[in-house]
Amino acid sequence: MAGWLKRHFKKDQLILLAVGLCATALMAVLFVLQPRFFRFLDYKLYDLYMDRYHSEKTTPIPAIVDIDEKSLAEAGQWPWPRYRVAMLLKYIQAYGATSIASDIIFVEPDRTSPSILQKELKEAFKLDITINGLPPSLQDNDALLAKNLKTGPFVLGFDFMTREAREKLGDARASSECPIPPAKVAVLSPPGSPSPHAALPRAEGIVCPLPELARSARRSGFITISPDLDGVYRRVPLLYSWNDKFYPSLALAALSQAVGQKTITLKMSSIGVDSLRIGKVATVPLDKHGRMLINFRGPQKTFPYYSASDVLNKRIPKDALKNRIVFIGTSAAGLKDIRPTPLDPGYPGVEAHATIVDNLLSREFINIPDWAQGLEFFALLLICIMTTFLLMWARAAWIALPLLGLSIVMWQGSVHLYTTQHIYASPLYPFMGLGLTFTLLTALKFWREEQAKRFIHGAFAHYLAPSVIDRIMDDPDSLSLEGQEKEITIQFSDIRSFTSLSEKLSPTQVTNLLHDYLTPMTRIITEHHGTLDKFIGDAVMAFWNAPLDVPNHQLQAMKAAKEQLARLHELNELFVEKYGSGIAIGIGVHSGAVRVGNMGSADLFDYTLIGDNVNLASRLEGLTKFYGQTLVVSGKIVEACGDAYVFRELDSVRVKGKQEPVTIYTAYTHEEAAERKEELDTYFEGLALYKATRFSDACSLFSRLQESGREPILYSMYVDRCAHLQEEPPEPGWDGVFTHKTK
Repeated sequence: MAGWLKRHFKKDQLILLAVGLCATALMAVLFVLQPRFFRFLDYKLYDLYMDRYHSEKTTPIPAIVDIDEKSLAEAGQWPWPRYRVAMLLKYIQAYGATSIASDIIFVEPDRTSPSILQKELKEAFKLDITINGLPPSLQDNDALLAKNLKTGPFVLGFDFMTREAREKLGDARASSECPIPPAKVAVLSPPGSPSPHAALPRAEGIVCPLPELARSARRSGFITISPDLDGVYRRVPLLYSWNDKFYPSLALAALSQAVGQKTITLKMSSIGVDSLRIGKVATVPLDKHGRMLINFRGPQKTFPYYSASDVLNKRIPKDALKNRIVFIGTSAAGLKDIRPTPLDPGYPGVEAHATIVDNLLSREFINIPDWAQGLEFFALLLICIMTTFLLMWARAAWIALPLLGLSIVMWQGSVHLYTTQHIYASPLYPFMGLGLTFTLLTALKFWREEQAKRFIHGAFAHYLAPSVIDRIMDDPDSLSLEGQEKEITIQFSDIRSFTSLSEKLSPTQVTNLLHDYLTPMTRIITEHHGTLDKFIGDAVMAFWNAPLDVPNHQLQAMKAAKEQLARLHELNELFVEKYGSGIAIGIGVHSGAVRVGNMGSADLFDYTLIGDNVNLASRLEGLTKFYGQTLVVSGKIVEACGDAYVFRELDSVRVKGKQEPVTIYTAYTHEEAAERKEELDTYFEGLALYKATRFSDACSLFSRLQESGREPILYSMYVDRCAHLQEEPPEPGWDGVFTHKTK
């Protein structure tokens, strides 16, 4: 087997195959274990299905008589006297309801009964109270309610306590005895199936109605329902096992009462409960614990609600409850019978019973059959293996479309099952398997490719410049000495008098100083989309708009230059403290057409610029010292930046090596220019007089500026130049251009 694999697969493919199979095995183990967090995710996915695809169509049978806020306001706070409850039951019966179920448990005796009031007054105050004219039948409210329960289609509610619930919550009202009769259940058990009492939820205690009431009701049903791990109610048991007998839910008991069905058929499977049949009404698919998924029809008030006070005061239509199964419960917030469901975080518990009856009558059940989990597991294995083989043979970009298509098919298939067959087959694990396998294998392929790049980089590092190697790794087609003509913005910066500064420091200090200076400077360049070309001793060369296009590259270069100067001001405080002296720099910025690309010899080359405009940018940096400036830029920069900065013309010059004159400028932010407005206005006036050959007037203004102590080099230069030109006037047609003999 190993030999066959080596013959048919490359080493990298075998590694991908091994990792893909490991990811598949991991997902299979997680599918079997069903971790709590994954179950939580699956619940949310199920809720998404229900919210998006639920049917709002209901049967006309269930209805709710609601002890709501209005009822409490009109009839008084809860609990009501039992005679009023008895009246409510009889009124509902009189409206023609076929089954009337109470979602309220009457656990304690009614303390408002006249007989109990007489007894309590005698015990507390030694008073013998006689109530004249009251018939004996009205002396005891509980007896009155019990008598009424015997005469109608009434179903009484009670609550079971499981061992876990009793240990966690406790309930002093829970007992081990209750006169409620069990349901008649016929069990169909194939060979090898477990006992139904072992499979069904088992009760350890019961919150029982008053025995007198429990014996009087024709039927009773439990209201017990537990939420899922996330606290949301999605499923309900239809049968409980208690003392080796079967007891129905309130909804099941109410429906049985309405249709006159006395026997329920419970079908078992090899792993637990399979389904439950109610005569000819419905066969209900259940999970192995006997629980039914509730097919919620919508948020609260999906079924008709009638206020209990309206029933007592005969304010509802006479046919409103005819032939209906009526549940009595409460939506009043203070009575706390509110439960979160997939469609409503504040769903009244009584409406859940109505929904169950609706599901049983409509036969629209949500089912998760045993084969659904097998389908999920098969889909998980299939998609993990397919993803593995696709990534073995193709790049991640090429398999994105097939995997997207497969994902859509899985999702739509799951949705189709849910909407047409009401079967929930979760796509969660297949999607998670796809995500895990794709992520792991893509990361592995990326890591292997990076390893290969590092190997090539290391192998050739002794032969080629590192920048050339990086360029080759990113774009092998660029391995050529040829470049391209392009508009580029170039920046040169240099430390002033660095040689003399170096003489005062040790070599280690010089190295540290350069590191502390160059690190933030180059970082500012790259942050403004610049490309660092090279270090030339203490000088830095950088450019913009290559190798990638940079919109407004002249403005980006200017922003970088101004930020570098501001950052240097902060750095100098540290340098003075650390090295005993600060530093000054000059920056030259120019924009123009150059040739950019891989330049050098056939054996060693670098990605850089060549052209006359590169030389001009270098000359501008050199002029910063001559004019006493930190920044000198060309007219091309001024033209491109517009009014982003305030530019001050310094001079019109011929730099060494060039015959064409160049106008040079320095730049200020608008805030800086506003602070120096008077000074700059005077300077501009003096420069205009200088260009008009009115040297005496210009000298007067420049002298005034010189006395201010600011810009001493620039202003002294113009004072000396004006004085010289007064002594030796220029020839007619003088263009005002100054020729520099040095760099």
